[in-house]
Formats: sequence, C-alpha cells, structure tokens
Amino acid sequence: MFLILTALAAVIATVVWYTNAPEDKYKVGMLSLFLWGATLMWLVDHVMAYLMEGGEFFELNLDATMLGLSVILLALIVWVLILVISDPKGVLKTVLKR
Repeated sequence: MFLILTALAAVIATVVWYTNAPEDKYKVGMLSLFLWGATLMWLVDHVMAYLMEGGEFFELNLDATMLGLSVILLALIVWVLILVISDPKGVLKTVLKR
C-alpha cells in the first residue's frame, strides 16, 4: 500500500507543479522529486522482493498504509521546512524586521 500511496502523492504533486510551471514559487517541484524518489525506491524494493521471495506484489494492510502515510508526511514536513527557510513571500523577513 505504501507504493500506491506514495505514487499517488507523487502524481498529485507533479500535476500541481506542472499546472503552475514555469513559476515554482512554492517549490512544489522539489516536493514532487521527493515523492518520486520514494516511489522509485518502493518500486525497486517491491520488484526485488517479488523476484526473490515471490508472494504478493502489493501489501494491503494497516502497517503498509501507515508506512506510506508516514513517508508522505515526512516529505511534506521537509518541504514545509524548505519553504520556511527560503521564505518565498518574504513573510519571515517582514516579521523579523519588527
């Protein structure tokens, strides 16, 4: 389930980035790259496990769902931290000048 969730989040982030391209004020492209990297990692993990061990390709249980949501949440947290540090609207600069 974590592969499915991460891929879905990556597709959504990519669509949002592409509709706002070439202006990437909020660095959605970076979020998209984070999620595509995680999706690629999960895909390789699934393919290797399937080839070596067999069994189910997709894990559809609560643990796999929570892992997928945790990875998406971590990507969102890192993205927000990057946004706060880069301050695209200059809000922090205005607040800190007071």
